[in-house]
Amino acid sequence: MTITPKSEESIDAYNHNSTSWAEAERLLQEHPAAPGNSYWLSTTNADGTPHTTGIGALWIDGRFYFVSGDGTRKSRNVARDPHVVISAGLPSLDLTVEGTAARVTDEAKLQHIAEAYAANGWGPTVRDGAFYHDYSAPTAGPPPWQVYEVTATKAIGLGGSETAGATRWTF
Repeated sequence: MTITPKSEESIDAYNHNSTSWAEAERLLQEHPAAPGNSYWLSTTNADGTPHTTGIGALWIDGRFYFVSGDGTRKSRNVARDPHVVISAGLPSLDLTVEGTAARVTDEAKLQHIAEAYAANGWGPTVRDGAFYHDYSAPTAGPPPWQVYEVTATKAIGLGGSETAGATRWTF
């Protein structure tokens, strides 16, 4: 499943080519967070300052998913303010996706997400509405790990070549 933008516009001052959302989604699906593919989550601290941390995000069925323990700053920030930004350094495209994060509790959906993580080298099990495994990212905290789904509202892509420009999509 993919998502279709309500609008797609070039915001490039030099009239370079824009990137289609279909191309951005293809890159997200083919290059999940892994060594060499950096993904970053930005949230807002209680005092209004930004907090950014690396995450192991996956793009599944037109949504970003990430995992975090309850005691982490990112989880506390999302519980207070669900507005987030996920940034990805992809081959030929730097992408930021603004949206809202919500905790996933549906067991069937969690199992689907766990299978996607397993296909990418990390095989969590689903139990009691959360993920469990022997290890996770150092920033995720100890298990259980909550799974968050990010629904995109806006994205901006900056092409990584001399002919690719900047594109804004709204959803």
